[in-house]
Amino acid sequence: MTKSGVLEKNGVVNFVQQGTGSPVILTHGLAASLHDWDDLLPELADAGYAGYALDLLGHGESYKPVSRSEYTVEKVFDHFSAWVDSLNLADSLTLVGHSLGGALSLMYALRYPERVNALVLVNPFYDVKQLSPAIQSSFIRQLLSARIVDLAPYWFYRLFVDASNIDFYIGQREPHTLPEHIRYQTALDFTRASSGIYNIVHTLPYLISDLPRIQQPTLLLWGSRDQTLAPESFPRLKNLLPNIVVSHAMPICGHVPHQCHPDIFNPYVMEFLKNLKSS
Repeated sequence: MTKSGVLEKNGVVNFVQQGTGSPVILTHGLAASLHDWDDLLPELADAGYAGYALDLLGHGESYKPVSRSEYTVEKVFDHFSAWVDSLNLADSLTLVGHSLGGALSLMYALRYPERVNALVLVNPFYDVKQLSPAIQSSFIRQLLSARIVDLAPYWFYRLFVDASNIDFYIGQREPHTLPEHIRYQTALDFTRASSGIYNIVHTLPYLISDLPRIQQPTLLLWGSRDQTLAPESFPRLKNLLPNIVVSHAMPICGHVPHQCHPDIFNPYVMEFLKNLKSS
């Protein structure tokens, strides 16, 4: 069920909730939306969990500030944490975060450890150095051409999405490509996002020295063909987070393994949650 609410000082937040039971909070990455989790939410509901997914600040149908100064990781975190508070959940949370959503999940676990039961990190963004120089310069160009970004039509973003998902084969000749409906939604999410969001990545606080304080059981999943964040940065988390229960690379996926092959991704998440219940 899609819902929206007004958060004091944080504007409208658009979110979806499915199922009842232990709460699982699903947080998307930059220029995405709550639709990132369309394949996982029904499985969570069927297994007896309450899944919640939101559009982050500046994304989807949520509040989009006019001022570029509002687009920082701290402001996005404030919007996210105020939304979590508004849910009035009695049970501790399992946080599932992709990319920027991974950063927000790590920050929430550091600031409110008593509220977090476990973490699922998907291609998590935890260090600005994960971004390639080419990606960083791309963000700078977008900042300088914000008006162009705001006016770019769907077909412009669709060309970009299609170009970055050209079929190729590795290993057992399994294709790495996003399904058509995912490509459509990805391009649509770009058009719905505020151009100010491209400032967010440069404001990520330094997290590395604090990560060893996170004691919650953690599932770490990533796509080995990530062209947005350096794939070699994900295994490094195993040396920083003390309680990674399972870590797994998906060699046939890029930056969005939860959308690339949900048939492979979702069972890892569901098995992790099942083992949490039985421990």
